[in-house]
Amino acid sequence: MTDKVGDAVARTVRSLRAAHGWSLDQLAARAGVSKGVLVALEQARGNPNLGTLIRVSEALGVPLTRLVQVEEEPPIQFFPAARQVVLWQGPSGGTGTLLAGSDPRPSVELWRWVLRPGECRDSEPHTPGTREIVTVDSGRLALTVDASRTEIGAGDTAVFHGDRPHSYANEGDNDVRFVLAVMDL
Repeated sequence: MTDKVGDAVARTVRSLRAAHGWSLDQLAARAGVSKGVLVALEQARGNPNLGTLIRVSEALGVPLTRLVQVEEEPPIQFFPAARQVVLWQGPSGGTGTLLAGSDPRPSVELWRWVLRPGECRDSEPHTPGTREIVTVDSGRLALTVDASRTEIGAGDTAVFHGDRPHSYANEGDNDVRFVLAVMDL
């Protein structure tokens, strides 16, 4: 994360935690992360992983985009490429980029993903009622939700329950590029 994004996360988490009247221990318990992780997050130290940011945003009841939003929300939100945040990086160079999101709930997050051959992104279940829509631009995406697996080819779209364990994988020889919408209803 960049310093500006880290500062925004720190400021937002502190503010939302205070608004709830929660101690660091209470938020840590609700988010399923250690108190030390939250202290580092609120002090803009370290580089939290995507799973941690998602758990903290869900515990606070806000979409992930609210945590990483650098500025106050204007009447019209414009997200130039320079403001989009890469929040996941695969071992072979794949990326998960948060393009934009709405706030407050119900909310929508829009992501652009690139999975290199052999890369997989396992996702923990989101809050109850969350739905996801994925559309593949190129390659073949192996999508698994619970124990159900399907392959989605270029031009195809799938809608699924994001409140269940799920994963996105590239089992082929070419990059997989897809766009993902996460709807927290």
